This record gives sequence, structure tokens and C-alpha cells, in this order.
Amino acid sequence: MSLIEELTPREAVGKALADLGDLRSDVVVLVADTGETTRAKFFAERHPDRFFNMGIAEQAMAAVAAGLASAGFMPYALTFAAFMARAWEIARNSVARLNLPVRLVGTHAGFSDAYDGPSHQALEDIALFRVLPNFTVMAPADSCETYRAVMASAEVKGPVYIRVGRDFHVPTTCDMYKVFEVGKGYVALDGHDVALLTTGQMLSFALDAAHILKEKGISAAVLHFPTVKPLDLALLSRYARAVKAFVTVEEHVVHGGFGSAVAEALINLGPKPMAIMGVKGFGRTAKSPADLYQFFGLTPDNIAARAEELISLTR
Repeated sequence: MSLIEELTPREAVGKALADLGDLRSDVVVLVADTGETTRAKFFAERHPDRFFNMGIAEQAMAAVAAGLASAGFMPYALTFAAFMARAWEIARNSVARLNLPVRLVGTHAGFSDAYDGPSHQALEDIALFRVLPNFTVMAPADSCETYRAVMASAEVKGPVYIRVGRDFHVPTTCDMYKVFEVGKGYVALDGHDVALLTTGQMLSFALDAAHILKEKGISAAVLHFPTVKPLDLALLSRYARAVKAFVTVEEHVVHGGFGSAVAEALINLGPKPMAIMGVKGFGRTAKSPADLYQFFGLTPDNIAARAEELISLTR
């Protein structure tokens, strides 16, 4: 097992930032009193002169990040994904409109903060940042992909939003590929009947669903998109010609998120029967993220059943 694979997603963020700080003197990190919880403290330990705690003031954090970017720095601003929404207006007017290289990192996204309830579970953030011009939006699956995404984000010219979980451990990508490319999707499993499309931590669930479908004689491809914007249209186009149906899976509301992005693309590439699996409301308090995946019908069994329903419509 690699060192990165042993980390939680938020620890992978902290390590990537610390390593980036070693490589680049222009990298600075800002937090909204979340240095401990986001693990940005790893950067602070190595580069205390480039670490700024803005207090519980997300708007100010984003505004200062924009100012630092305009002065030639590459700022990474971190807080819980649910609270990054407070900075959205600043992200629109001071970051996106000026196309500044600000990196906003929202941790504890999706169901990963099951214990603190719906107020802390960001299920709308992909939609919020996907709609902003110039923003790149990424949702890595696990610790390995999180580390790679943060490192690769330093090469993006405009603003970036990175969505990261908390401690839910689903190691799947460490050996899937060696080089992370922003805007590239990955074939985790090939198939020709239905394509299961994922972003974020749903990848392992889709792989399990594909194995369930295989036992029923259905060949399922699993396509993983750690970059939601821009989508890998070449990969989508290839499978639009190869499969009979699509199922997208995300721990996000079904409106405006990853599934919506895929649907917008497929309407031009060649419509096929499609289902968007996600959440249709706010989250809820639970003892673990696994409880929430079960409650909201996002388990491998649920995914396989929905895919099987779509395939039946094509026969």
C-alpha cells in the first residue's frame, strides 16, 4: 500500500499542499479557521510564512485569495464545502470574472460529514461552481486521486474548485493510472451494454454494481470523471456509440450536478436512455456515510437495479 493510499482524503489534501509549497514559492494557503479540520495544517507546519487563518469569514478568505492571485501568488483557500457557498458571490465577481488562479478546496463534501447533519453536508456545490464561467471543477474519488488532483490543479490557468471528502476510505485509483490529467475521464472497467458514470467517491460503488450486473449477464462499463468541468467529451462520445444506456451516480443533488453535465453533453453527442442517480433534497444526520448511501439509494445494489431497468427498455 502506498503512503498516499494510507491517508484519508483530507489528509491527502494537506500533504499535496505541503508538497506543492516545497515545489513552488508562489503557493499560499488560506483557511477559514479550518487549518486542523481540512488538514491544511500540514502546509502550515512546513511553510508558516505562507499560511493565513482568516477566521470564520469565508467571504474575506475568498476576497483575500483573489487579491493575492492578482499580485502573482497562487492561493489555495480551504473550508468545509458546505460553507464555501458563503464565498460564492466573491468567487463569481472577484475570481471568475477576472479569471484569477484561485483554488477553492471544499472538504467534508457530500455525505462524508454524516455526523453533523444536513447543515454540514454539501450536496449542491458542484452545481454552484460548475455554473461559473472560467472555473474548473474537480471531484476526486479517493486519497490517491485527491493528491493527484491538487498537484495537477497548480497547472490550471484559471480558477479551480476541488471537492473533497472527509475520512470515508474507498481506495480505488492508486493503481488505475499514474498520471492525472485535468479534464480527462478514465475507463475503470470496459463494457458494452450500459455505462455507469461516476465522479467523486461513487467510483467504488459503481465497480461493485458492475460486478453484480455481470452475474446477470449484463456487460457494464464504468467511466470515472474526476473532472466534472470540463468533461471529457471524447470519452463520452466513444461510449455514446458503444453502449445502450447511461447511469450517472453522484453524492450530490440531481439538479445541476455531474449527471446534468453529462446529460447536457449527451444531448449533442447522441441521446440514449439515461438515469441520473443522486439526492433529491437535503442530507440528514447519520452514524456513518454508509448509512446515508443506503438511505438515499446509492448502494451498488441500487445502481445495478437502475441499470437493469434501463437495459430492459432497450430490448
